Amino acid sequence: MALTTEDIAGNPLILPTIQQQSAALLQAFHTNPRLSSVFATHQRWLLAHAAVALCLREGAPGMPSMTLSRFLDEVAAHRIASRNTADAFIKEMLHYGYAVSTTNPADRRSRPILVAAEALQMFQSWAAIHLLTLDRLDGGARIAAYGAAEDAFARLQTGIAAGLLTNAAIREPQRTFSLFTWLNNGGVIMDWLITSLGEISADGTRYATSIGSIAEISGWIKLSRTHLARKLREAEAMGSMGWTERQDAMWVSAGFVREMIEAQAVKLAVIDAACAFLMPSAKGRRG
Repeated sequence: MALTTEDIAGNPLILPTIQQQSAALLQAFHTNPRLSSVFATHQRWLLAHAAVALCLREGAPGMPSMTLSRFLDEVAAHRIASRNTADAFIKEMLHYGYAVSTTNPADRRSRPILVAAEALQMFQSWAAIHLLTLDRLDGGARIAAYGAAEDAFARLQTGIAAGLLTNAAIREPQRTFSLFTWLNNGGVIMDWLITSLGEISADGTRYATSIGSIAEISGWIKLSRTHLARKLREAEAMGSMGWTERQDAMWVSAGFVREMIEAQAVKLAVIDAACAFLMPSAKGRRG
Protein backbone atom coordinates (compact mmCIF):
# COMPACT_ATOMS: atom_id res chain seq x y z
CA MET A 1 0.00 0.00 0.00
CA ALA A 2 1.35 3.42 -0.95
CA LEU A 3 2.43 5.88 1.72
CA THR A 4 -0.06 8.69 2.31
CA THR A 5 0.76 12.37 2.62
CA GLU A 6 0.21 12.04 6.38
CA ASP A 7 2.53 9.01 6.60
CA ILE A 8 5.31 10.91 4.86
CA ALA A 9 4.88 14.26 6.62
CA GLY A 10 4.77 12.53 10.01
CA ASN A 11 7.84 10.35 9.45
CA PRO A 12 10.57 11.30 11.96
CA LEU A 13 13.14 11.05 9.15
CA ILE A 14 11.33 13.42 6.81
CA LEU A 15 13.39 16.60 7.30
CA PRO A 16 16.90 15.12 6.96
CA THR A 17 15.64 12.96 4.10
CA ILE A 18 14.22 15.81 2.04
CA GLN A 19 17.41 17.74 2.77
CA GLN A 20 19.29 14.93 1.02
CA GLN A 21 16.74 15.06 -1.80
CA SER A 22 17.12 18.82 -2.20
CA ALA A 23 20.91 18.50 -2.25
CA ALA A 24 20.63 15.99 -5.11
CA LEU A 25 18.26 18.28 -7.04
CA LEU A 26 20.61 21.24 -6.54
CA GLN A 27 23.49 19.17 -7.86
CA ALA A 28 21.44 18.37 -10.97
CA PHE A 29 20.71 22.08 -11.41
CA HIS A 30 24.39 22.97 -11.05
CA THR A 31 25.39 20.28 -13.57
CA ASN A 32 23.08 21.59 -16.30
CA PRO A 33 21.41 24.92 -15.43
CA ARG A 34 19.98 25.45 -18.92
CA LEU A 35 18.25 22.07 -19.04
CA SER A 36 17.09 22.53 -15.45
CA SER A 37 15.43 25.77 -16.58
CA VAL A 38 12.66 23.50 -17.91
CA PHE A 39 11.61 23.36 -14.25
CA ALA A 40 12.31 27.08 -13.63
CA THR A 41 8.78 27.92 -12.49
CA HIS A 42 5.99 25.80 -11.11
CA GLN A 43 3.99 26.27 -14.31
CA ARG A 44 6.90 25.11 -16.50
CA TRP A 45 7.39 22.14 -14.18
CA LEU A 46 3.78 21.08 -14.74
CA LEU A 47 4.00 21.72 -18.50
CA ALA A 48 7.14 19.59 -18.72
CA HIS A 49 5.55 16.70 -16.82
CA ALA A 50 2.46 16.89 -19.02
CA ALA A 51 4.53 16.88 -22.21
CA VAL A 52 6.80 13.98 -21.29
CA ALA A 53 3.92 11.84 -20.03
CA LEU A 54 1.93 12.52 -23.20
CA CYS A 55 4.91 11.56 -25.36
CA LEU A 56 5.42 8.32 -23.43
CA ARG A 57 1.72 7.52 -23.49
CA GLU A 58 1.03 8.19 -27.17
CA GLY A 59 4.37 7.68 -28.92
CA ALA A 60 5.60 4.43 -30.42
CA PRO A 61 7.73 2.14 -28.20
CA GLY A 62 11.22 3.58 -27.99
CA MET A 63 10.11 6.81 -29.68
CA PRO A 64 8.14 8.97 -27.22
CA SER A 65 6.35 11.65 -29.21
CA MET A 66 3.24 13.80 -29.37
CA THR A 67 1.58 16.34 -31.62
CA LEU A 68 1.39 19.98 -30.61
CA SER A 69 -2.41 19.96 -30.88
CA ARG A 70 -2.68 17.04 -28.44
CA PHE A 71 -0.36 18.79 -26.00
CA LEU A 72 -2.38 22.01 -26.17
CA ASP A 73 -5.55 20.00 -25.52
CA GLU A 74 -3.89 18.32 -22.52
CA VAL A 75 -2.80 21.66 -21.08
CA ALA A 76 -6.29 23.11 -21.56
CA ALA A 77 -7.93 20.07 -19.96
CA HIS A 78 -5.86 20.48 -16.80
CA ARG A 79 -5.90 24.29 -16.90
CA ILE A 80 -2.13 24.48 -16.48
CA ALA A 81 -1.58 27.48 -18.75
CA SER A 82 -3.00 29.36 -21.71
CA ARG A 83 -2.60 27.87 -25.17
CA ASN A 84 -0.20 30.68 -26.08
CA THR A 85 1.98 29.97 -23.04
CA ALA A 86 1.99 26.24 -23.78
CA ASP A 87 2.84 26.86 -27.43
CA ALA A 88 5.71 29.18 -26.44
CA PHE A 89 7.00 26.54 -24.02
CA ILE A 90 7.20 23.91 -26.78
CA LYS A 91 8.86 26.38 -29.16
CA GLU A 92 11.52 27.04 -26.52
CA MET A 93 12.10 23.31 -26.01
CA LEU A 94 12.52 22.91 -29.78
CA HIS A 95 14.89 25.88 -29.93
CA TYR A 96 17.22 24.42 -27.31
CA GLY A 97 17.02 20.89 -28.70
CA TYR A 98 15.21 19.36 -25.71
CA ALA A 99 12.44 18.41 -28.15
CA VAL A 100 12.74 17.55 -31.84
CA SER A 101 10.17 18.07 -34.61
CA THR A 102 9.89 15.19 -37.08
CA THR A 103 7.67 14.13 -39.98
CA ASN A 104 5.15 11.32 -40.17
CA PRO A 105 5.50 9.37 -43.45
CA ALA A 106 1.88 8.24 -43.16
CA ASP A 107 0.60 11.80 -42.74
CA ARG A 108 2.79 14.60 -44.06
CA ARG A 109 0.58 17.22 -42.39
CA SER A 110 1.43 15.77 -39.00
CA ARG A 111 4.71 16.81 -37.37
CA PRO A 112 5.24 14.70 -34.25
CA ILE A 113 7.42 16.21 -31.53
CA LEU A 114 9.90 13.88 -29.86
CA VAL A 115 11.49 14.30 -26.45
CA ALA A 116 15.27 14.48 -26.77
CA ALA A 117 17.32 11.83 -24.97
CA GLU A 118 18.96 14.45 -22.73
CA ALA A 119 15.60 15.67 -21.48
CA LEU A 120 14.35 12.13 -20.88
CA GLN A 121 17.47 11.39 -18.87
CA MET A 122 16.78 14.41 -16.67
CA PHE A 123 13.28 13.14 -15.94
CA GLN A 124 14.61 9.65 -15.22
CA SER A 125 17.09 11.11 -12.74
CA TRP A 126 14.36 13.24 -11.15
CA ALA A 127 12.22 10.14 -10.65
CA ALA A 128 15.15 8.18 -9.20
CA ILE A 129 15.96 10.94 -6.70
CA HIS A 130 12.40 10.88 -5.37
CA LEU A 131 12.17 7.08 -5.28
CA LEU A 132 15.36 7.05 -3.22
CA THR A 133 13.75 9.53 -0.82
CA LEU A 134 10.78 7.20 -0.36
CA ASP A 135 13.09 4.22 0.19
CA ARG A 136 14.99 6.15 2.86
CA LEU A 137 11.74 6.87 4.66
CA ASP A 138 10.47 3.30 4.88
CA GLY A 139 13.33 0.99 3.91
CA GLY A 140 11.66 0.08 0.63
CA ALA A 141 13.17 -1.20 -2.62
CA ARG A 142 11.59 1.14 -5.14
CA ILE A 143 14.88 2.29 -6.64
CA ALA A 144 15.97 -1.31 -7.19
CA ALA A 145 12.69 -2.17 -8.93
CA TYR A 146 12.98 1.00 -11.00
CA GLY A 147 16.44 0.04 -12.19
CA ALA A 148 15.52 -3.58 -12.88
CA ALA A 149 12.58 -3.06 -15.27
CA GLU A 150 13.22 -1.83 -18.81
CA ASP A 151 9.97 0.09 -19.15
CA ALA A 152 9.74 1.24 -15.52
CA PHE A 153 10.26 4.92 -16.33
CA ALA A 154 7.55 5.08 -19.00
CA ARG A 155 5.04 3.37 -16.72
CA LEU A 156 6.03 5.41 -13.71
CA GLN A 157 6.16 8.84 -15.36
CA THR A 158 2.68 8.60 -16.87
CA GLY A 159 1.30 7.72 -13.44
CA ILE A 160 3.23 10.50 -11.72
CA ALA A 161 2.11 13.13 -14.22
CA ALA A 162 -1.52 12.08 -13.93
CA GLY A 163 -1.29 12.44 -10.16
CA LEU A 164 0.48 15.79 -10.26
CA LEU A 165 -1.86 17.34 -12.81
CA THR A 166 -5.03 16.34 -10.96
CA ASN A 167 -3.90 17.23 -7.43
CA ALA A 168 -5.22 20.65 -6.42
CA ALA A 169 -2.62 21.10 -3.67
CA ILE A 170 0.15 20.65 -6.23
CA ARG A 171 -1.40 22.62 -9.04
CA GLU A 172 -2.27 25.60 -6.85
CA PRO A 173 0.21 26.00 -3.96
CA GLN A 174 -0.92 28.14 -1.04
CA ARG A 175 0.57 30.29 1.72
CA THR A 176 4.30 31.14 1.76
CA PHE A 177 5.11 28.29 -0.60
CA SER A 178 3.14 30.02 -3.36
CA LEU A 179 5.42 33.08 -3.20
CA PHE A 180 8.32 31.09 -4.61
CA THR A 181 6.73 28.48 -6.86
CA TRP A 182 5.90 31.02 -9.58
CA LEU A 183 9.24 32.80 -9.26
CA ASN A 184 11.91 32.01 -11.85
CA ASN A 185 14.03 29.22 -10.33
CA GLY A 186 11.69 29.29 -7.34
CA GLY A 187 12.05 25.54 -6.90
CA VAL A 188 15.81 25.95 -6.69
CA ILE A 189 15.37 28.61 -3.99
CA MET A 190 13.15 26.27 -1.99
CA ASP A 191 15.68 23.45 -2.31
CA TRP A 192 18.45 25.78 -1.18
CA LEU A 193 16.38 26.88 1.82
CA ILE A 194 15.81 23.25 2.77
CA THR A 195 19.49 22.30 2.50
CA SER A 196 20.55 25.40 4.45
CA LEU A 197 18.44 24.58 7.52
CA GLY A 198 20.37 24.18 10.75
CA GLU A 199 19.25 23.70 14.35
CA ILE A 200 15.82 24.69 15.60
CA SER A 201 15.67 27.38 18.28
CA ALA A 202 15.20 26.52 21.96
CA ASP A 203 11.58 27.69 21.84
CA GLY A 204 10.87 25.61 18.72
CA THR A 205 9.75 28.55 16.58
CA ARG A 206 12.66 29.08 14.18
CA TYR A 207 15.35 27.25 12.26
CA ALA A 208 18.72 28.86 11.74
CA THR A 209 20.11 28.77 8.18
CA SER A 210 23.55 29.08 6.62
CA ILE A 211 22.33 31.85 4.25
CA GLY A 212 24.11 35.13 4.96
CA SER A 213 22.63 37.55 2.42
CA ILE A 214 20.15 38.06 -0.42
CA ALA A 215 23.08 38.61 -2.78
CA GLU A 216 24.31 35.12 -1.94
CA ILE A 217 21.04 33.61 -3.17
CA SER A 218 20.46 35.82 -6.22
CA GLY A 219 24.02 35.48 -7.45
CA TRP A 220 24.01 31.71 -7.20
CA ILE A 221 20.86 31.25 -9.29
CA LYS A 222 21.29 34.29 -11.58
CA LEU A 223 18.10 35.98 -10.34
CA SER A 224 17.37 39.69 -10.00
CA ARG A 225 18.28 40.74 -6.47
CA THR A 226 15.48 43.33 -6.46
CA HIS A 227 12.82 40.80 -7.48
CA LEU A 228 14.05 38.21 -4.97
CA ALA A 229 14.20 40.80 -2.17
CA ARG A 230 10.57 41.73 -2.84
CA LYS A 231 9.47 38.10 -2.47
CA LEU A 232 11.53 37.65 0.68
CA ARG A 233 9.96 40.79 2.19
CA GLU A 234 6.52 39.31 1.51
CA ALA A 235 7.59 36.13 3.31
CA GLU A 236 8.97 38.23 6.19
CA ALA A 237 5.63 40.06 6.46
CA MET A 238 3.96 36.66 6.85
CA GLY A 239 6.37 35.77 9.65
CA SER A 240 7.81 32.91 7.60
CA MET A 241 11.42 34.09 7.58
CA GLY A 242 13.64 36.92 8.69
CA TRP A 243 17.13 37.94 9.68
CA THR A 244 19.05 37.79 12.93
CA GLU A 245 19.53 40.99 14.92
CA ARG A 246 22.95 41.47 13.36
CA GLN A 247 21.44 40.90 9.88
CA ASP A 248 24.12 38.31 9.13
CA ALA A 249 22.01 35.16 8.86
CA MET A 250 18.53 34.22 7.71
CA TRP A 251 16.12 32.27 9.85
CA VAL A 252 13.06 30.31 8.70
CA SER A 253 9.98 29.81 10.87
CA ALA A 254 9.03 26.34 12.04
CA GLY A 255 5.66 26.91 10.38
CA PHE A 256 7.25 27.54 6.99
CA VAL A 257 9.48 24.48 7.39
CA ARG A 258 6.35 22.46 8.14
CA GLU A 259 4.74 23.95 5.04
CA MET A 260 7.72 22.87 2.91
CA ILE A 261 7.59 19.39 4.42
CA GLU A 262 3.87 19.10 3.68
CA ALA A 263 4.39 20.22 0.07
CA GLN A 264 7.10 17.60 -0.40
CA ALA A 265 4.90 14.99 1.27
CA VAL A 266 2.05 15.64 -1.18
CA LYS A 267 4.40 15.25 -4.15
CA LEU A 268 6.07 12.13 -2.73
CA ALA A 269 2.67 10.54 -2.01
CA VAL A 270 1.70 11.04 -5.66
CA ILE A 271 4.96 9.42 -6.76
CA ASP A 272 4.54 6.52 -4.35
CA ALA A 273 0.97 5.93 -5.51
CA ALA A 274 2.27 5.57 -9.08
CA CYS A 275 5.09 3.35 -7.86
CA ALA A 276 2.84 1.13 -5.75
CA PHE A 277 0.40 0.66 -8.64
CA LEU A 278 3.03 -0.01 -11.29
CA MET A 279 5.67 -1.78 -9.21
CA PRO A 280 3.87 -3.38 -6.24
CA SER A 281 6.93 -5.46 -5.33
CA ALA A 282 8.76 -2.28 -4.31
CA LYS A 283 6.75 -1.63 -1.13
CA GLY A 284 8.57 -0.58 2.01
CA ARG A 285 9.47 -2.74 4.98
CA ARG A 286 8.94 -0.33 7.86
CA GLY A 287 5.49 -0.20 9.35
